[in-house]
Amino acid sequence: MTETESCDVVIVGAGPAGLMAAETLANGGRRVVVLDRMPSVGRKFLMAGRGGLNLTHSEPVERFVGRYGAGSVAAGWLDAFGPAQTTAWAEGLGQETFMGSSGRVFPKAMKASPLLRAWLGRLGELGVEVRTRWTWTGFDGDALAFETPEGARMVAAKAVVLALGGASWPRLGSDGAWVPVLEGAGVEVAPLMPSNVGVDVAWSDIVRERFAGSPLKGIGLTLGERTVRGEAMVTRYGLEGGAVYALSPDIRAAIETDGAADLVLDLRADMSVEQLAERLSRPRGKDSVSNWLRKAAGLSPAAAAILRDIGPVPPGAQKLALRIKGVRLKATGVQGLERAISTAGGVTAGSVDDRLMLAARPGVFTAGEMLDWDAPTGGYLLQASFASGVVAAKGALAWLEASTSD
Repeated sequence: MTETESCDVVIVGAGPAGLMAAETLANGGRRVVVLDRMPSVGRKFLMAGRGGLNLTHSEPVERFVGRYGAGSVAAGWLDAFGPAQTTAWAEGLGQETFMGSSGRVFPKAMKASPLLRAWLGRLGELGVEVRTRWTWTGFDGDALAFETPEGARMVAAKAVVLALGGASWPRLGSDGAWVPVLEGAGVEVAPLMPSNVGVDVAWSDIVRERFAGSPLKGIGLTLGERTVRGEAMVTRYGLEGGAVYALSPDIRAAIETDGAADLVLDLRADMSVEQLAERLSRPRGKDSVSNWLRKAAGLSPAAAAILRDIGPVPPGAQKLALRIKGVRLKATGVQGLERAISTAGGVTAGSVDDRLMLAARPGVFTAGEMLDWDAPTGGYLLQASFASGVVAAKGALAWLEASTSD
């Protein structure tokens, strides 16, 4: 018979939400043990920092909250731990921050590893114990069952925080294996779907072979009534990048409903049709079409190739300007979870209370990407993950206090 270890609080999952829950609980005077299935902690957090760790955003709170969509549970978490608290928290760890031109907030080191090292140091000082290669396999009565390098182990705790991640970037540890476990325990889980992910567009061989990896800057992307300005990148399968990611929920829904999403790509979002037409009315001279489009309209070679990919360049400055401002593309699919930055779907709002405690398992709280919420890149994903960890931890502290008083 496997011996059961008793703990004060157990956190399963050592990503941003789990570690933030650990810090909050330890500051509340609790002895915390963090268990993670990977050989080291914060792997997805470190990956997110490779291109510059976008911690949060400096925009007004009303606009910030709106990024999570109407009625999203994530928006309410910001009352417990908002953008200002995230910035102060990072600087309290000795990681000076700065605001980029777009309003995004980054650590000056522009990577996650110094922040994670300082964070783990603080957790160690608070007495938090971190164990790796502990894979949660489910509930066994009131205890949690794990597979470890030393074999099967059982842990019983007064309170539990599950921060198991979604299913994006599964090689980094969050593979969604927890879904059938929680469903078996009576928890409703919305299907996990890729978000902030590239879309499939059927390019010609020329675009696919010659321009994959080329950026498209200063563009606008429209689906239905919604337009997003930003950047994208041509890939062999289609398009990815910030402008695409911001429309992920709408694109995914359109493809599910209609089998495709009709996108409109504005290759010069910073110019009006009239401004473009005036430039394009100048004589072409001996320039090739691509050179002329580069000089007159400011189109990159990749943008010019996409413009020509959908059909012959129309005659006349006005018609050409309209085409540049309205390239019609059909997205026929989205890339899978293994290529997605984040996950939509997860433990539904109806399965947890305001403290993020599972209705089906009193004393078990949830946090992070395993909950059913969605957000674009730009600091919103990490911010909500941090905040959910704080909410779950405060809920666990209140639960523990009430249990003691009883």
